[in-house]
Amino acid sequence: MNKLTTGAELQLGTMTTEELELAQLSVSTLNLETRMVDIDPEAQLYKGGLGLDSIDILEIALAISKTYGIRLRSDDDDNQKIFSSLRSLNRHIQQSRAK
Repeated sequence: MNKLTTGAELQLGTMTTEELELAQLSVSTLNLETRMVDIDPEAQLYKGGLGLDSIDILEIALAISKTYGIRLRSDDDDNQKIFSSLRSLNRHIQQSRAK
């Protein structure tokens, strides 16, 4: 069972409140059969892990833009790193919102 943690308490296998929200957004946006609490925050988003494809990533990027008011650009050189896992995506969102 996953434990809710604060943003400062990142432990393998647990998700922060923000990561849980992002997991729920991903599950609902893509109509995944996976429960948000079953998502490993360190697992790969693209292909491995959740097995998302490029269209799925675009849909998540659009949902993030609408929900968090940040823009994720398709030509960003850091996209591979940003979308490498739920945790890295959440980290990018939180840093962008803080600006």
